[in-house]
Amino acid sequence: MIPFSILDLSPIGEGYSVRDALEQSRRLAIKAEEQGYKRVWLAEHHGMPGIASAATSLVISHVGAATKTIRVGSGGIMLPNHSPLVIAEQFGTLEALLPGRVDLGLGRAPGTDMRTASALRRNLDAGAENFPHDILELQRLLGAPEDDQALLAVPGMDAHVPIWLLGSSLYSAHLAAALGLPYAFASHFAPDMLLDAIAIYRERFQPSAQLDKPYVMVGVMGVAAETDEEAERLFTSSQQQFVNLRKNVRTRFPKPVDSMEGIWTPMEKMSVEHTLRYAAVGSVPTITAKLKGFLEETQADELIISMPIHDVEARLRSVELFASLPMMEKVGA
Repeated sequence: MIPFSILDLSPIGEGYSVRDALEQSRRLAIKAEEQGYKRVWLAEHHGMPGIASAATSLVISHVGAATKTIRVGSGGIMLPNHSPLVIAEQFGTLEALLPGRVDLGLGRAPGTDMRTASALRRNLDAGAENFPHDILELQRLLGAPEDDQALLAVPGMDAHVPIWLLGSSLYSAHLAAALGLPYAFASHFAPDMLLDAIAIYRERFQPSAQLDKPYVMVGVMGVAAETDEEAERLFTSSQQQFVNLRKNVRTRFPKPVDSMEGIWTPMEKMSVEHTLRYAAVGSVPTITAKLKGFLEETQADELIISMPIHDVEARLRSVELFASLPMMEKVGA
């Protein structure tokens, strides 16, 4: 048994507003807490009409205020888009508002197209190259201030918000191991290097003040429903979204369809199914079997599930059904 967590992008579905999406994220966090999930993370994306979590720290505050015990945080903050000082101040503030419940997951990708990334932080190449240095600076700003420390994050200093490293490549595995940080692999949309990355991370892990042994979180897309057929129908929203991403078509999160035939080409179908090959979609027996094999293969310490389902009631039901699985260790249980 391992903890389950939720990754939320605050999807803005067709027919919904940004306000609706943020309210749905609030309801999702409340439901996740009720069902015993360990944490709810929000992801930073920019310039995408179907995602409402661009101002990630604000949305974390929104869902954190609606809950009492579940951990909340970022999955992740794309650090090259920001100065470490700004992130230290934001997460120091979150920790003051939600003491003992905040996680800071960090990624190196921009979370958007290159034009938008340049608008976020002008020297984009330097930001990516400085990623390891920026993590160390962020750790110092969130830690106990030193006697001669000139730069202070207020709020931020002494907050000791736990930092996670997120990634989808071998680079992130090496870096997380070297820094002794918990590691979350984005296998929900980047499955190819999963096993190699977590093997490298475990083999090369160096204990740190934050963590004494490796800790691996793996991700899946998840859609649970009463029947396999209904879950597969709900999952067509994500399949359409990934087809649109490959075509650089920016739309709100699509409504489900009865069939993907005529929507994707054979090549697009093959590509999307490969990208989402770890997705757990179906009734409880189906997703139980899928996740059992996946967790045995990865030996993960925690599972984080992205459930982008267009209808919010179906999304909340999916949260309940995943929480009924025998391998989920419920927080507080």
